Formats: sequence, C-alpha cells, structure tokens
Amino acid sequence: MISTESTSLKDDLYLAVNGHWLRKAVIPKDYPRVGTFPNLFFDVEKKLRSDLNDFISGNETIQNKVILQAVKLYDMALELKGSTAIKNDLDKIINMHELKNLNDELKFYFENDFPLPLIAEVHENMKDNSQKALYVAGAKLILPDKSYYSANNLTGKQLLNFYSQTARDLLTKLGYDTIFISQTVEAALRFDRRLVPMVKSSEEWADYSRIYNPISFVDFGKKSNYMDLQSMVKSLIGDEPKQVIIGEPRYFDHLNELVNDSTFDEIKAWMLVSFLMKNADLIDEPSRQIVSRYKSQLMGISGVEKREKYACRLTTSLFSEPIGIYYGKKHFGEDAKKDVLNMVKKIIDTYKKRLTQNKWLSEITKKNAILKLDKMIIKIGYPEKLDLLYNRFVIDTEKSLYENVRHIRILEVKNMFEQYHKPFDRSKWNISGYEVNASYNPSANDITFPAAILQRPFYGLKQTVSQNYGGIGSVIAHEISHAFDNNGAKFDELGNMKNWWTPKDYENFQSLTQKMIDQFDGISYMGKKVDGSLVVSENIADVGGLACALEVAKSEPKFNCKVFFVNWALNWRIKSTKQINEMLLSVDVHSPAPLRCNIIAQEMDDLYKAFDIKKTDGMWLDKTQRLNIW
Repeated sequence: MISTESTSLKDDLYLAVNGHWLRKAVIPKDYPRVGTFPNLFFDVEKKLRSDLNDFISGNETIQNKVILQAVKLYDMALELKGSTAIKNDLDKIINMHELKNLNDELKFYFENDFPLPLIAEVHENMKDNSQKALYVAGAKLILPDKSYYSANNLTGKQLLNFYSQTARDLLTKLGYDTIFISQTVEAALRFDRRLVPMVKSSEEWADYSRIYNPISFVDFGKKSNYMDLQSMVKSLIGDEPKQVIIGEPRYFDHLNELVNDSTFDEIKAWMLVSFLMKNADLIDEPSRQIVSRYKSQLMGISGVEKREKYACRLTTSLFSEPIGIYYGKKHFGEDAKKDVLNMVKKIIDTYKKRLTQNKWLSEITKKNAILKLDKMIIKIGYPEKLDLLYNRFVIDTEKSLYENVRHIRILEVKNMFEQYHKPFDRSKWNISGYEVNASYNPSANDITFPAAILQRPFYGLKQTVSQNYGGIGSVIAHEISHAFDNNGAKFDELGNMKNWWTPKDYENFQSLTQKMIDQFDGISYMGKKVDGSLVVSENIADVGGLACALEVAKSEPKFNCKVFFVNWALNWRIKSTKQINEMLLSVDVHSPAPLRCNIIAQEMDDLYKAFDIKKTDGMWLDKTQRLNIW
C-alpha cells in the first residue's frame, strides 16, 4: 500500500514508503537491526525455536537422525552447564615456550581450529575449478576492519578497551593470576597492532581477482625463515602442490617481521586471547554474559540475547544445511517453488534479450555473456541432498557443550582440508534454506534463493505480479547481474576466472564501472562517507537487476509501476544502531539501504513517469547522470 506520509514519493521514495515505520520501529535490545530482512529472520528463527522446543518436549517426533543430533545440541545449549574443559585447550597454548613448539605442531593447531598468524583453506582453483587449491591469508584483526585503527577513530579505541577488559574478566574468572592476565592481554593487543599495516582492507578484499596470487610451492616455503611452511602444507593436504594461492601478498612479504622468535610471546598471547573470546560463550552462562558485553558494544545493542535465541543460533550455525532442508520441506511449498522458478526463467530470458540489444558490446562478447546465462545453475528453496559430513556430527550428552561444539568445528576443519583431492560439486549450496538471503557464486556460476527469503514482502503467491517483481524479482535479477559485475565478469560460464571479453568491450565496461564507483563514492551517511569502490559490485547488480525485473514486470497483465517501486522500497526498510552502521560502512560491500533504494530507482526512466517526477523534485536525477550497465 502506498504511503500517505508527508514525505512525497517525488522527493524521497525510501522515506515516503518507510518514514512512518522508521519513526515507530524499535530496535530489539539483543539485535542491532530491525526491518524487512531482520524481521523475516526473526520470524524464521521463531518457527525453528518452536519446532526445536516441540522436539524436546515430545510434542513432535524426530524422524531424522541428523536433526536428532541438532536437537541434542540445542537442549545442551539451553541448559549450558558449566565446564572447565576450555582450560585444556588454553594450556596447550600456554605450554608453548618458543616458536619451534608452534612450528612443530602447526598441523595440530590448524586442524583443531586454533587462531594462528596465518590462515590456510582449501577452495576451488579460481582459474580451473576442476582442481582444488590451497589458499593462504594473514591473521584476522580483533576489530572488523583496519580503518578502526586510524588515529582519529574513537570508536576503535573504545572497542579495544572493551575487548581488553572482557578478556581480562574472562581470564580472571578462569582463575589466572593478575600479572599473567595483564601481560597476556597487553601482548595480544601489541600483536594485533603489528598486523594492521599488513592486512588487507575490506575494499581490497572486495576485488576477487586480487585474491588470486599463485606462487610456486618452493617459493612459498621461502616466505618464512621461522616456520616450515612446506611441511605445514604437506601435512594439511597430504600432498605437495605445484603452487599455493596467496590472498594477501603484502602480509606474506612481511611474514618474517610478524612471526619470528622475538614476536613469539605476543603471538602466543594473541592466540590465547583470540581463542578464549571466540569460545567463551560455550563455557557457562556467566562467561556468555561477560563476552556478550563486548559484542554488545561492537553492535550497539543493550541486552544479551536470551538463552533460547542463543541456543537456536548456535545450533543452526553448526547444523545449517540439515536445518535448512528441514525448514524448507516444512515451510516452503512446491507451488511456490514452481512459481519462483518460472519467474527466474522469465528474468533470464529477458536478460538475454537485453544483452542482444546492448549497444556497446560486440557480438562475440554478447555470445559469451549469453552462454553464461545458459549454463547458470538455479537453486531454489533448499538442497535435494545432505552433505555426508553431517552424519559425523554425533553429540555426546555425557560431555559439555564446549566439548561437543569444539568436536564439530574440528570435524569441519578436517573435512575442509580433505576436499583438496575431491572434485568440485556444483550442486553444493553455499547458503542454507533457512537464511533470509540470496546469492550468486562466480566459481560455480549459480544463483541460490533459499526458502526463507521466498515470503512476503519479497514474494507471495497471493501478492500481485507488480509486488513480486518489485520484491523477489529484483532480488533474482540482482543475483543474475552479479555474473556481470566487476568480479563476476572475470569468470566464465563454468565458473573459471577467464577473460571472455574483447579488449574494447572490457575497456568500455571498466569505464562504466568507474562511473558507478564515482556516483556513490563520498556520499555522506550517518556521519561517515560511502566508499564507492567497496560497494561497486553490489551497485552494478542492483541497477542491472532492477532494470531487468522492471522490464519483465511491464510485460505482465495488470502491471502497476507505482506498486512495483513501492515494493522495491519495502525491500530496503531498515533501522540500525549507530555502531552497526559504522561497521557496515567500513566492511560491507552493500551500500546503505536508503541509498540502494533511492539512487538505484533514480536510474530507471519509468520511475519518473510513474510518479510524475520533475526537475524540481528530490528524486530527480538528470538523464545524462543515470547509469545502467546492464
């Protein structure tokens, strides 16, 4: 329904549709956001908690052996009996006395999910996904992004103080002495500070091609004079690879400065504090309360999430795929799946037509782009098969929550390294059926729409086509458009990083991409500035997706352009804490929701006709400034 707010649709589409709601909406005490996406998440979570509680009470019979294990974990998290088992793992760190001890046990620390001064993971080789590759990166910072460490960032200083105090409180509770605690926390923060100049920023990580920096196995071994990197790799994947992919070249060029005998005490302290902070919520309820204080400061929330919510979120995070399948089968119908699939096919067909009619692409590039669409895999609702890994998740009710969760995480890490010798499975989902989200994976050339997002206001069998295309239709077309954003454009129809463009076409594409960067770069939002390079991929997908969804919707009977744009504005309804806004401006590849809503809509000529927008109106954007790459 179109808003009757005092803000005119001609001046601010986002506020006209969402202004009344924004004034009345209350952010929950235990969550940093409220709005269309969060509210659907709350609803899904509520259903899952209800189902899990019914299983525990016996109101519902558990007929799936994997779900049975999930219910056991949920019940254990609800009870959260105290355990000191974490001290056994902390002692493993404490009992290292020199860097040689760490070097000799690197395989153990990797496979047992300890924080380390480098990260190693197995993924598809970006240039040949028929092969797997080992990717390495630097250690993670304590704070969300290196921008938090700038001299004038007061938020970063405050967060580090809260982090420090939280770590001290946890170590005190575990019985460590005051001198040890003070020295350990201070040393951990010193190592964290060492990392700042060397790690990548969120903007740097946003460019996928800059992740792919292959180096020979022999040369990789030479990156450290203090760690046996070659033995580490061979022990983890059971093989001697021809090459290793370095995600952060700057970090590994300075690895000897970061990891050496003189920095070992700092590394050891950093490992201990990082491990404790990651796992403290599993120890007992008082520890969960303590660690939540830091998380509350980080997110700007005022309350600790209730135990039932905590238990549900922990369980769903560890049993994500089976719970997603369960949710999809129970709450998502076949009629809806068929209808959404039909929408996807219409949008893909329209995308092909738009590519055919494109004025700046050559015929050969058009042909390759259409081939990507022909080969694109469509995933709707939930996976048809369950990853066999979950059959190994057996909960031991005689052990603590901490021990059971650690066991699962260790299984996950070992399974990841085991994938090195296994073929790429394009049928594998990268998000769960219960997630309120959608995705495009360039390495698989697939689009995924989980059951949880396929509901109102994004989608409904009883909604009009104008509502559905303004909602889920724009989301579907957005994900398809990612195949042709600044990252997706570098991957071919099989998901391999390969140049399928003519030089002139790619030069034109880069010029248009730069215009999209410039359009958003430096816009003020919540006292900060938007980074156009960080958000460019999502903006390309937004504008291409909205244009394509609009074209499909216009071909439908009873199309209503105003309803289409109003539902588009409903997609981005959000109210967030100051802290989460600041974090997202630093790390999120998506533009702030009001900007996504208004600026992307301003690119559409139909908006001006629908609402009779003139040059004197706030939503006016001169035709020469309107961008639409696809």
